[in-house]
Amino acid sequence: MASEIRILSATGVLGSGFREETLKRAMAREPAFIGADSGSTDPGPHYLGSGDTLFSDSALKRDLRLMLLAGRAAKIPVIVGSCGTGGSDSQLEGHARIVREIAREEKLSFKLATIASEQDKGYLKRKLREGRITPLANAPEISEAVIDRSAHIVGMCGTEPYVEALANGADVILAGRSSDTSIFAALPVMRGFNPATVWHMAKILECGAACVVLRKYPDCMFATVTDDHFVVEPPNPDYVCDPVSVASHNLYENSTPYELVEPSGVLNTVNAKYEAVSDRAVRVSGSTFKKAERYTIKLEGVELAGYQSIIVGSVRDPIILRQLDSWLAGLVKTSKDRIRAVFGTDIEKQYRLDVRVFGKNSAMGPLEPETAIGHEVGLLFQMTAPTQELATSLMKSVGHMAVHYPVPEWSGLITSIAFPFSPPEIARGASYRFNMNHVVEPANPLEMFRINYEKL
Repeated sequence: MASEIRILSATGVLGSGFREETLKRAMAREPAFIGADSGSTDPGPHYLGSGDTLFSDSALKRDLRLMLLAGRAAKIPVIVGSCGTGGSDSQLEGHARIVREIAREEKLSFKLATIASEQDKGYLKRKLREGRITPLANAPEISEAVIDRSAHIVGMCGTEPYVEALANGADVILAGRSSDTSIFAALPVMRGFNPATVWHMAKILECGAACVVLRKYPDCMFATVTDDHFVVEPPNPDYVCDPVSVASHNLYENSTPYELVEPSGVLNTVNAKYEAVSDRAVRVSGSTFKKAERYTIKLEGVELAGYQSIIVGSVRDPIILRQLDSWLAGLVKTSKDRIRAVFGTDIEKQYRLDVRVFGKNSAMGPLEPETAIGHEVGLLFQMTAPTQELATSLMKSVGHMAVHYPVPEWSGLITSIAFPFSPPEIARGASYRFNMNHVVEPANPLEMFRINYEKL
């Protein structure tokens, strides 16, 4: 086994970009592979539900083209996980289509592996009956009915499907939903490097240049891994890492900076050391990795919540702002009374009206410590209903009530809200919600994932 392995993370998320000159500098250091994450639950449930991607095909193709050209020139693997944002089968195929286009246009020849992570509902219902699906913290209730009404359900794969594809000679790997770290851990684990060092490195590299002191734009990141430590250094000369910037990335998307839970085990960084080895590079050592007693795969599912229409408005009347809470409560009640009068009493079970105040607790809600209100606030009215037509019809009633809703201090007809758009009602289309935060125990690490090979 080689004494070290060098790893290149192209960017924090595929489609967000990286500098071409940075990639060239990184390739001069001879990495063993190029990796990139391409998805997340951070943007919400819409992408898994709808099949849309966070970035355009043009942005994805630009990044993929540069990665594929660099990878094939160096004869090293290119690995992309969580394709299409949500990692569904259709989103995975969208990435594969782009890769095929690039191969054709650039006259590239390679073996492509795709790892599908969308789950069969019959399989999941059987696992549920066997008691092999368990909830994570704050998970919603799961049942066969929840599984049936889900638009898409994906499993977050670990390193094993990547290792399988690499062992079978894949030059380019595209995976559906994946653990971000598994993208970067698979090849080093396959080659026998210390799992503790590898998993910690993978956590730091998963978001590209996010571990630098000041990331002004997305870019590449590079790590050199040995058994007992790794060194992370940005290939962009304008960027620097220091011990604080690297250590702080352990907290990103984690409830604790000391543990990272993966399908195969748990990385513990309590005793990790972060040491500057230059004015730009950091050496990390001392982590441990405990193998899981049972192998589990995290499930992510979404279902259709309804269709939405929104209205955006603003209020700057100081008299209204002094009594904003009671004014909004009265407006909501009056709007619901009007909707009931027009659409009948049964309508109350068919819609949900939410109002968010920008300028008053919109980010933190009841946890917000600051209570002062500025000279104006923005209002977002959100109507959710079973159809787009109904959502928009109901919102029209709300909008008319809102624009003239009074306060006791004013007499006559007033205009209380300014609308920046005409018409004020904006149709958002289908709205999805997450309905799973569970883990399933497969018979083996490959059971839930389908690997397909294609010679391009």
